Amino acid sequence: MDKRYQALEAYMKEVNYDSSRLLNILHKAQQLFLWLPPDVLKFIAEKLNIPISRVAGVVSFYNFFSTKPVGRIQIKVCLGTACYVKGGDKVMERFLEELGLQEEGQVTEDGMFSVHAVRCVGACSMAPVVLIGENDFYGRMSPDKVPRLIKKYRQVAEKMKQEVGENA
Repeated sequence: MDKRYQALEAYMKEVNYDSSRLLNILHKAQQLFLWLPPDVLKFIAEKLNIPISRVAGVVSFYNFFSTKPVGRIQIKVCLGTACYVKGGDKVMERFLEELGLQEEGQVTEDGMFSVHAVRCVGACSMAPVVLIGENDFYGRMSPDKVPRLIKKYRQVAEKMKQEVGENA
């Protein structure tokens, strides 16, 4: 069995397979798998002995769950007005070019990166702004800074991949 499923089941056991902890379980699953594919939802439903429709309903209700593949490292480029005017579109183009992606929302072949456009992160004075992962904020971005960031985060992504014991 894939180590990610083992870790998910260990977590569900830790919470006594309590279906009232479904949100926590889904968060753990997304942390392990990066997104919530149908087979993971089915696995959770079976282990909690609840209908798959209940699990899918919760996933579709909350926007922080993803049912589409995303990269191990998600890059969010602000394209709100201030960021766009100060070159956010050029930063976005450079990320896509450097990662070999045709459009935002796609995932690199190795599964490491996905690039997403976001609308206003509330840091207009730092425009253009890029968010990487969950916590890393980069203001006053320019296209020439993109290659260094990608190099840095390739190392981060490899470490993450090893920590979860992913086979891919």
